[in-house]
Amino acid sequence: MVKGNRKIVNPKGIYFMEQASENRGADAVALPGLVDLQVNGYQGVDFSGEGLTDEDFAQACRQLLEAGTTAFLPTLITSPAAIYARNLPMIAGVLGREELRGRVLGIHLEGPFISTQDGARGAHSAHWVRKPDVVYLKELIDLAQGTVRLITIAADQEGAEELSRYASSHGVAVSLGHHMANEQDLQRLVAVGAKALTHLGNGVPALLSRHQNPIWAGLANDDLAATIIADGHHLPPAMLKTIIRAKGPGRCIVISDASPLAGLPPGEYWSMGATVHLQDDGKLFNPATGYMAGSSATILACANHLAGLGLAGLNELGQMFFYNPLRLIGISPRQVRVEKRILFDAKERRVFQE
Repeated sequence: MVKGNRKIVNPKGIYFMEQASENRGADAVALPGLVDLQVNGYQGVDFSGEGLTDEDFAQACRQLLEAGTTAFLPTLITSPAAIYARNLPMIAGVLGREELRGRVLGIHLEGPFISTQDGARGAHSAHWVRKPDVVYLKELIDLAQGTVRLITIAADQEGAEELSRYASSHGVAVSLGHHMANEQDLQRLVAVGAKALTHLGNGVPALLSRHQNPIWAGLANDDLAATIIADGHHLPPAMLKTIIRAKGPGRCIVISDASPLAGLPPGEYWSMGATVHLQDDGKLFNPATGYMAGSSATILACANHLAGLGLAGLNELGQMFFYNPLRLIGISPRQVRVEKRILFDAKERRVFQE
């Protein structure tokens, strides 16, 4: 059952080199961990849902951490004011529990300051999108009791620069996405503190200008790290390879973009105000629009996808899944509590939890 209103890097490469237990293979070595900066929910629990309870949220966190995620940011998508007023303080209260310290690292606000344009808006509701508003951003940060670590905003909206400047000066990392921004837009936002691009290659219309589009602009910007969804559905292997080669592993951050339906069986569900299909192969999409509706993968599954493609070895996995995301949100690796080791077998191209 889906609960809520959306039913149902370390550049030097210093990593632990401990051998795994015998039943895991002698060639497996430990990664520092898997950190996911974009998780919208799990096992039917929607972090942006009107029916979210503190215990549902805590249980979803426990289940996700058991499934191989070392640490993560619960993410609220573009929502009505009442949802923010209700869910942000609730989530912030649960984050203070001892069991989640060093594991659930803060909150990611993906919206509401994004584009209203179809395609660029993705699966977010146009009804709840807002123009950049520093006063409202301050209200959201206050509601979250200072736990907001990351915000995604559209770089091409009037007032985005003021929003980025305010967020950056208050300890909130700014990532740019769900927009139709050009090179100039991105550079203006870099000048006022923006540090990353949200799920580069996604959150754009299906048809784009051949040369003048947000993907090329993002690839060409050397000042912005790129988060990428490596679930096997959001980006084809050639696109993943291109982004990693253009940005370099030191400026790539893998996210799952896990939806509230992640961890549930295939089927038809109601999510984000629409009927969506979760296929046997894990693809989650809105059949009416053809657009993706988030991911059904965990960050562990994403690590296996990249490793299986041969696009990431030991050092690259450590950078893109641990050190880079922590650096973006200003958290030291020492602040992360690793309870179960994540192991990598290079011969089998496999990542698994001990």
